[in-house]
Amino acid sequence: MIKNLVITPPILGRISIGRVVEKNGKRLPEKDDQFTITSQIQNHEGFIAHPLDEEFRKSAGNGKIRSIPIRLIFNDPELNLRAEYSLFDRNTGRPVCVGDGETCRRSTANGMETLPCPSPDGCAFSQGGLCKPYGRLNVLIGNEDELGTFIFRTTGYNSIRSLTARLHYYQAVSGDLLASLPLELRLRGKSTTMSYRSAIYYVDITVRDGVTLEEAIKEAQLNNARRKAIGYNQQALDAAGRQGFINGAFEESEEEAAEFMDEFFPEETGSSNSENSNGNPAAGIPKSKPSLLTKLDGKLAIRTTSSSTALTTPTK
Repeated sequence: MIKNLVITPPILGRISIGRVVEKNGKRLPEKDDQFTITSQIQNHEGFIAHPLDEEFRKSAGNGKIRSIPIRLIFNDPELNLRAEYSLFDRNTGRPVCVGDGETCRRSTANGMETLPCPSPDGCAFSQGGLCKPYGRLNVLIGNEDELGTFIFRTTGYNSIRSLTARLHYYQAVSGDLLASLPLELRLRGKSTTMSYRSAIYYVDITVRDGVTLEEAIKEAQLNNARRKAIGYNQQALDAAGRQGFINGAFEESEEEAAEFMDEFFPEETGSSNSENSNGNPAAGIPKSKPSLLTKLDGKLAIRTTSSSTALTTPTK
C-alpha cells in the first residue's frame, strides 16, 4: 500500500442538507430542509444530481427527501464516521491541524508534528473560531455497489453528536453487527435561541421506518449469518478500512480543494438555518482572504482576492 496517503472508502456521490447557489456572480451557501444526493461531477450550476436523488424524490410524498435507507460498510462506528477538530487553510482548503481533543496532527514549518489538542476553545492556534468539529460519514445506498459509498460532511454539533451516539448504541445493542443493520438517515429539525427560534436541521440515524429495533437486530443476525456462510469477512474488511485511514496524516486531498473553496469558504457574509449550508464543513468558517478556484486543463489554478469578509451561521 502506498504510504502517506489516506485510503478512504470508494465514493460514488455526496449527501447534503443544503446547496451552494450563484447570486450576483458569487457562490453562496443556501439553507434547505431536505436531503440532496449528488454525483461527484459538477457543472456551472454546481454538483449534478445523482439518479438516486430523483428516485427518492418520486417516492417522497411531497417531493422532498427527508429520509434515506442506508447500510453501513463497517462494524466499527469510528470507521463509518470520522469526527475530529479540524482547521483548514482558508486559501487552499487543505487541512492544517486535526485533533481529537487530546492530541493533534499539525502541519508546521518543521513538517508534520504531534502536539497537545486542548479543543478549539482552549487553543491559541484555532485563530478565533476557525477550528471546528468536522465529521465525515460514509454510507451505502442501494445495491448497485456494495463497497461504494456516499459521503455526508458536516461541522454541525447536532449531527455529529447524534450520529456518534446512534452508531455506538446500535453497535452495542446489536452485538457488533452494525454493518448488517437496516438503517436510514433521517433529517430532524429543532429551534434554539441561538438560531433566533427559526428551525435548524441536522442528520440522525435510526432503524428503517416501520421496523422496530428488535426486528432490525433479528435481520442483522440473519444478514450476518448469510454473509459468513458465503465467506464474507467483515472483520477483515474493518481491519483493511482501519489501516487505510491511518495510512496518512489527513483524509482530505489536494484534489478536493476546489470543492472546499466553493462550498466551505463562501465569498461573502451569509446565513443558513441548516447546521451548515450544505452538509459540508466550512460553510460557517469566517475567512479573511476568500479564494476562487478554477480548473484549467485538468490542473487546479488558485486565484485569491483581497476582500475581507466573515460568514455568520447560527451556533449549534
